[in-house]
Amino acid sequence: MVASDRPGTLEGSGILVNDVQDAHSARRDPAPPQSRRPGTTTLATFAVIAGIAVFLYLVQDILLPFVLGGILAYVCTPLIGWLHRLTRLPRLGLAMGVLVVLMAVAALFGFLVGPSLVSQIMTVAGDLHGTVTRLSQAMIGDGSFTLLGQSFDATTIADDVVNALQRRLAQDGALLTLVALAIAIVFGFVLTWVVLGYLLSDVPAVGKGLIWLVPPDHRTFASRVWRRLDPVLRRYFIGIVLIVLYATTAAYVGLGLILGIHDALFLALLTGVLELVPLVGPVASAVVAGLVAVQQSTTAEGILAYVFYAAALRISIDEFVGPIVLGKAAYVRPVVVIFCFLSGGLLFGVVGVILAVPVALALKATLATLYQEHEAHSD
Repeated sequence: MVASDRPGTLEGSGILVNDVQDAHSARRDPAPPQSRRPGTTTLATFAVIAGIAVFLYLVQDILLPFVLGGILAYVCTPLIGWLHRLTRLPRLGLAMGVLVVLMAVAALFGFLVGPSLVSQIMTVAGDLHGTVTRLSQAMIGDGSFTLLGQSFDATTIADDVVNALQRRLAQDGALLTLVALAIAIVFGFVLTWVVLGYLLSDVPAVGKGLIWLVPPDHRTFASRVWRRLDPVLRRYFIGIVLIVLYATTAAYVGLGLILGIHDALFLALLTGVLELVPLVGPVASAVVAGLVAVQQSTTAEGILAYVFYAAALRISIDEFVGPIVLGKAAYVRPVVVIFCFLSGGLLFGVVGVILAVPVALALKATLATLYQEHEAHSD
């Protein structure tokens, strides 16, 4: 038993061996950083989020094509996955097929809307004074009102509007600005399709890249948040598509079949597409359709009929169709939505308005997951 008393043997140095193994394990598997410095990872996470927000704010003028392409890719990804499982065809080929179909739909929309849009713009621009006069008469009648000591009637309002537009266009650089804006719109339109094609063909890699941005210690939590957010966010975007289809159909029935307005198909398609832009889009579509209705209507009854139509359309979308297709999970209180729209638009323009509700839903899912974790730990 002498060997058992020597420190180098297993019998006499069991504790020593265990200690050495523990030391080696400690060197190989150091304690996670979060256990050593609890606040470091959280501060790093907030720093990363703040840095990304500042960067996006600085480059907000180029974000719209990427946002639109990302949303379309996100909505179409399940369809591509389903087709891949059903047909066993290469995912890249299916993605390019979906891209071609979307481009064909956009081309068909342009073919249906483009000529009518140009015609309506030329008609309104050619008789802008008369259009504004008739619209003002529909709102205030044939009388006048006094504001700050100055009298206004329909003709005076039309004069002021036309003169303001003429002065604006007469300013130095105004025409150049319009040309630059037109070029930017065309470039952004093309860039949107390029971004969409890339995202459709490489969604898994993009998803892994987004997860990589999350600090390692928080990736499990981020995955739980995403599992909660994904169905809600997907339902929101699909619901928006259904609302667009409903708005287009209802607008065509109201404008074309009931009110008998010319170019009702153009106005209906425009109404549906503008539903994609929250808050601003519905107002813009109502104004455009209102200008056309005023242009074509010869009686006050026709203008009032259009007002009732516009009100009925908004009520049906906001009170019935919207809540049904979006569901309770994607529901955000109207006051919160308005605040998100205004703050998002103030910070990021059109992009902020489009992403206002998705960001609110993401924040809601994050807090719900975090609060459940806290409740589990407290139990």
